Parts: sequence; C-alpha cells; structure tokens
Amino acid sequence: TPPEDPNSFFTDMDSDKIQKKQLVFVRHGESTWNDTFNKGDRSALNFIMFFIPNLLKAAFMEWYFFVTGQETESWFFDSPLSEKGLTQARGVQSFLKQELSFQTSKEKEYIDIMLGNTPSQLISSNLRRAISTMAVGFQDRFALHKQNDSMLIMPQLQEISRNPDALSITPPFGKLALAYTDPNDIAIILDKQSDTSKHSGNKPIDSNGLKRMQEFCKVAFQDIDSSNLVIAGHSLWFRSFFRTYLPKDLDHISKKKKIVNGGCVGFTLLRIETEKGEYKYMIDPKTITVLYRGF
Repeated sequence: TPPEDPNSFFTDMDSDKIQKKQLVFVRHGESTWNDTFNKGDRSALNFIMFFIPNLLKAAFMEWYFFVTGQETESWFFDSPLSEKGLTQARGVQSFLKQELSFQTSKEKEYIDIMLGNTPSQLISSNLRRAISTMAVGFQDRFALHKQNDSMLIMPQLQEISRNPDALSITPPFGKLALAYTDPNDIAIILDKQSDTSKHSGNKPIDSNGLKRMQEFCKVAFQDIDSSNLVIAGHSLWFRSFFRTYLPKDLDHISKKKKIVNGGCVGFTLLRIETEKGEYKYMIDPKTITVLYRGF
C-alpha cells in the first residue's frame, strides 16, 4: 500500500484540477480451481468429504488435456469458469435483462454504463474466468454492437496471487480461445469483439499488485478515451484497490470483504496532478454503489 493517504491530495473536492472516471467492478464467476480448493458456500463436511474425489477429477482432467495435446487447456492454470461460475456469469446477464427499478440516481447512472446506454469501455483481466464472465454477462450488449463494443484485455488486472490459476495462458497479443467450459455462443465475442492489443502477456516476475494497480490507473486515464469503464476482474485485486485508493481512516466493507462471485459495484475514481507533476488517485467514497450481489 502507498505510504500516503490518498485523501491528503484531494482536500478541495470542487477543484477543477480533479479528473474523474466512472468504474464498475464485476467479479468473475467461480472457477474450476475454486471448485476444487475453496469451500465456497458448501458446508465444511461436504467440502471435506468430496475434496479427494474432486482433486482426483481435476488431476484426471489435467492428464487428459496433456495426452490429447490440448496445450491451451488446463484445470489448474488460468482456470476457466466452473459450472457454478457459468451460472453466476449468467446471473449478471439476467440481472441486466430484467426491468430494473432504481433506489438512487447513482444506481441508474452505473446501470446505464453497464448496459451501454451511456458510452463505456468494457475491460477484462487477461485470465479466462474474467474474460468468460464478461462475454457471458454482457452477451446481449455485445449482440447489439453498441459503440462497436469490444472487450479490452488488460494484464494490469491479473489477480494478486502466486497460485497457478492466476497465470495467463493466452499468448501475448494473441487471439482469445474458447475454454472447454465456455458456451459456444460466446466464441464470436472472443474472436470478433475482443481487443488484445494491450495484452503483453503474463505479469512480469518483478511485478506486484500495487505496481499493476498504479499502472492500471495510469492507462485508464491516459490511454482510454471513455470516461466510463466496466471491468471484469478478481476478488483480491478489487479488495486491494479499495484498500489502496480509499481514504485510510475510512471504515468501509470493501476494505474487509471481497466482492462476491458475479457481484457488481460502481464508484468514481479521481485523479489529480500534484505540484511535482505526479498523479495521485482516490476513490470517492460517497459514490460506492452496490449494483448486484455486492460484498
């Protein structure tokens, strides 16, 4: 975490020097890795009883991919959506399809950003479970081709973890491939409506979560024209982002709990240039809005 309190740079919230971006975080659906190693919402007894059978199933699938020459497939590495995760991604799609009623104007503002009624850029981590969650969850928006929609793949969003499921197997600047758990109807999105021009590959060895978050902020403000970003990503990365860019003395649930699988949360990210020519960022805490499922 940066040593400074971001709030110290934003003493005048009415300053015309402050730039703003509206962001919506969408956490990916559960992955095959989660299905094997994480308890999730299963009872402790159920998880323990089925852990060994599930591990054997995972090992068999990994062996099967190896002997059949499917080098771009894996249960463990860059793990794709599980059956449950696909259901959670479809939950996002169903949420955006329904007749929505809004409790606040801010909620409507973020939902319009998600729907594409307000121009926005769709962005995903370079890990397959996030890519698939966005392709499935926003499938109806992609079908409408609003603003010539494309999903921008950004390695800066890669999860903060040393586990193999946090390693990307998509080649740098290469085409996105349909994972073995993906529905066939998102193939056209991966092929025709995805942009890997910024996907330089796996996170560098000398990288860390803070460096990637700072680089993401830099790219978001300097290289992406849209003021509204919808971002499919990961629980630890998202929670770290809230911890890093919210005021340090603020007690907020986003610092303590992860966004749930398939959850969607909107907020405003601020940027200001200091007298030294450095850019500083802060989440405006008043704008954090749970849109679907939450923390």
